[in-house]
Amino acid sequence: MRRMKFLIMNGAGNRFAVFDARQQPDFALSDEQVINICTPGSKVMGKKGADQLIIIRHPKSSEADIFMEIRNQKGFEVNACGNATRCIAWLFMRDAETENCTVETNADLLHCALKDTYQVAVDMGRPRLDWSEIPLKEPMHTHHIDVKIGPIDNPILHNPGAVSMGNPHCVFFVEDFERAKPQLVGPMVEFYPLFPEQTNVGFAKVESKEKIRLKVWERGVGMTMACGTGACAAVVAAHRQKRTNRKVTVIVDGGVLHIHWREEDDHVIMTGPIELEKEGEV
Repeated sequence: MRRMKFLIMNGAGNRFAVFDARQQPDFALSDEQVINICTPGSKVMGKKGADQLIIIRHPKSSEADIFMEIRNQKGFEVNACGNATRCIAWLFMRDAETENCTVETNADLLHCALKDTYQVAVDMGRPRLDWSEIPLKEPMHTHHIDVKIGPIDNPILHNPGAVSMGNPHCVFFVEDFERAKPQLVGPMVEFYPLFPEQTNVGFAKVESKEKIRLKVWERGVGMTMACGTGACAAVVAAHRQKRTNRKVTVIVDGGVLHIHWREEDDHVIMTGPIELEKEGEV
């Protein structure tokens, strides 16, 4: 029986089951296997379960150091996960004894740098802001999109921004999380007909030009302790609506992320923590 390196990691509380398949290129998991591993109470992940499952592979691009396959709780493959990118970059940099690396995903090549012992910065690239790139079902401006929750003449939530950070995001700006009801609204908006590939749903409370509190309903997952691409999308959407500056601290339930949407090259830089909870073999 072949053994494989296995880790449990989290980025600001966003929890991952990680399989290192670089020595076993034929390694694959069915949707059902992914679901079973990620489910809270599973033998692999224990009581908390996993928000995503990551398979590390050799890169496809000659410009990358490592490839990251991302599967959500429902078993589906997705293109981007900012918190997981930090975790996998940290792991590679630790083993390679370097302070920089490039992580390849289905969405992009992401350049990463070690900022402190357990802090990693990721260049998430340029946000995709055209309706066709997010994607939306029909042409429209994406600063504000026509999605309303509640009575049509007095909606509880309205005028969210739409952004893609390699995956689609719809970001509402709220004054009160209890009134916004993310756990009820999130699944409704995830499958809203305007989003042909479904969407992640952010609920951002702007506390100042430099600070946002954020909750995210992740597509195919549900409410999570943190969402890296969601934090990036929230800052981009907030700045486009003139609510914040380009450099913002985003507080999520699992920790703190620092987001900088650089003016000089339009790239979004995300810096945040990683934690290695367990390392062994399966």
